[in-house]
Amino acid sequence: MIGKKIRIERIIDRKTGRSVIVPMDHGVSIGPVKGIIKMAQTIDEVASGGANAVLMHKGMVGRGHRGYGRDIGLIIHLSASTSLGPDPDHKVLVTSVEKAIKIGADAVSVHVNVGSEREPEMLIKLGTIAEICDDWGMPLIAMMYPRGKKIKDEHDPEVVKLASRAGAELGADIIKTNYTGDPDTFKEVIDGCPVPLVIAGGPKVETDEELLQMVKNAVDVGGAGVAIGRNIFQAKSPQKTTRAISEIVHNNLEVEEALKILQS
Repeated sequence: MIGKKIRIERIIDRKTGRSVIVPMDHGVSIGPVKGIIKMAQTIDEVASGGANAVLMHKGMVGRGHRGYGRDIGLIIHLSASTSLGPDPDHKVLVTSVEKAIKIGADAVSVHVNVGSEREPEMLIKLGTIAEICDDWGMPLIAMMYPRGKKIKDEHDPEVVKLASRAGAELGADIIKTNYTGDPDTFKEVIDGCPVPLVIAGGPKVETDEELLQMVKNAVDVGGAGVAIGRNIFQAKSPQKTTRAISEIVHNNLEVEEALKILQS
């Protein structure tokens, strides 16, 4: 597994064991929204702000990922669906681990909606991709979201625990999932998940303080960082927002001090 060890240090800080990942795969699901229209500009901002990696679809790598500015890790997303499709919760594979290797990926990611009607197919794909990743020494991030008719609350600790553990059980190296809303219940999720766990940003939050407090609460109880998209790339200053989050994740900065970064 030396390949995984080498690559994973490109997306997780070896000193802190934590990561700040900025997903920018939204163009497939919801289109060219603010913040990902000019990918190169936004990637440069989050890289300058201290992000460890960005996550995107294969077709955007040649249209924004590096050749300028500070280097940053690259995660290729293997799953996709559009908001216009018959079942947006059904994520299908749109590329391969081998293709991700060819275009320079440091890791790959797969999205599974636990509780959806097409959950079985997505679980099969996750398990299969995990085995391929092991063969190639490629780190795998599983986006494990509780979503479906049976899910009344996507942040319910019980369903988040199940989704997170399922991803680890099927071979993921890192889990991305929802924050449960408070540190005590989120610690239960972490305790039940034997691999590093990063929190999703979710929909755009109301205030910067709310976002930073969520990040602080998550890492204080053992979270491995964040994978936040819209709340970073649609921020007034993606660079400053990334910097504030990075200081909390990697240097345990207090929220009050991190807010000063945004106000500078």
